[in-house]
Amino acid sequence: MTTYETVIGLECHIELSTKTKMFCGCRNAFGEEPNTNTCPVCLGHPGTLPVPNAKAIESIVRIGLALGCDIAPHSEFSRKNYFYPDMPKDFQISQFDLPSCLGGHLDIEVADQERRIGITRVHMEEDTGKTTHQGESGRIHDADSALVDFNRAGVPLVECVSEPDMRSPDEAGAYLRELRNTLLALEVSDVRMEEGSLRCDANISVRPEGQTEFGTKVEIKNMNSVRSLERAIRFEVQRQTKALEAGEKLTQETRHWSEEEGRTISMRSKEEAFDYRYFPEPDLPPLEPTTEWIEGIRANLPELPAARRQRYEADYAVRPDQARLLADDKPWFEFFEATLGAGADPKAAASWLTQDVPGQLNESDTTLQDAKVTPTHLADLIKLISDGAVSITGAKDVLAGILETGDAAATVLKAKGLQQVSDTGALGAFADEAIAENPGPVEQFRAGKEGVIGFLVGAVMKKSGGSANPKVVQELLRERLSGD
Repeated sequence: MTTYETVIGLECHIELSTKTKMFCGCRNAFGEEPNTNTCPVCLGHPGTLPVPNAKAIESIVRIGLALGCDIAPHSEFSRKNYFYPDMPKDFQISQFDLPSCLGGHLDIEVADQERRIGITRVHMEEDTGKTTHQGESGRIHDADSALVDFNRAGVPLVECVSEPDMRSPDEAGAYLRELRNTLLALEVSDVRMEEGSLRCDANISVRPEGQTEFGTKVEIKNMNSVRSLERAIRFEVQRQTKALEAGEKLTQETRHWSEEEGRTISMRSKEEAFDYRYFPEPDLPPLEPTTEWIEGIRANLPELPAARRQRYEADYAVRPDQARLLADDKPWFEFFEATLGAGADPKAAASWLTQDVPGQLNESDTTLQDAKVTPTHLADLIKLISDGAVSITGAKDVLAGILETGDAAATVLKAKGLQQVSDTGALGAFADEAIAENPGPVEQFRAGKEGVIGFLVGAVMKKSGGSANPKVVQELLRERLSGD
């Protein structure tokens, strides 16, 4: 039986967070009243001339450098001709054969294995408007009418095209997450898939394992989350594999992912480059950035998520899973590093910020930015634990109190009466009682069953109402059991 290999490449479209559009001065803002952020330039009125957005050009260079691309010393804009109603000029200004960035890569990790995914190109273009089909399903095939909003037409759009190096839905999902986190770190886009500022098309084919020639490529559109991307790829791989096993011929086409139905649906035959009749944009000069300008941008690139994860693991001995949770999200890594700056132990801070803090925030439906807990709160709480002033269980209650009131850790500890008892005189009586009341476990411990000590510690903790310092309790128990 033939075994098939999946081949996946992704085309990711990134709306840049510039103040104005790519070739005019209209506001670049999401969610405003339809057709209010428009002008004769972005509406394609006769006689208007485009002017490139300098911030957008800087942003694409930042992206290219972060992905290890070569920045072209000479790039050009072209006209991509098509006649959909959401493009008012009836063409889109886009870089074609001479893009700003070539080559590069993005490293991903799947199942503890690192993979390097090649980048073919990163190029600049302008976005189209948004068409809303009026009908029960919102799809064009059963729409009664369509509404077009040109606010988005002309928004700076960067397309990042990967090599066909991915071999599974999991790898594709990992690539999209890593790209998204990298773009967030660069602060060039808010990459909100639900708002369309990050969109992803997947090119998928299957071929017999060992074959070097690519199979028939199908492009999948309409995936608005990483989960949707992974689901769509799984479905499409199964569909193509079944077709080949049945002796059917696959067609190169564009297919629509239906989230509700959990399947892809044929939209149209796949266009080729010649279908768009590309030719150089006559109203825009070539881009020829200087080496000094490029190197100035490179020198000001922020620390990227992958480098930050490696630093956390190497410098702070943070577990890889914790490093990923902390390093990929700006509010969390800033909070983590501020907590360390307040004197907290790195491993303890990482543990609290990847377990109890997010857990309690989820319960209260609060974000870290809006919560009353601060890095100083957490550093003080960790010190109280290390000093033996509060147990781990008690510390969780203290954290809840901090989130509720914003009071200092010591204040909440005292108000809740959660101080941990470490006085050997008070705890010694509890230890004696636990030994007297549990002769069976005592004999098991003396016979060499070390694990039984946990039961006896628990008995003392119960007698103290949970306030006893378990470390002190265990020392007292061992002292008594070995000295009798």
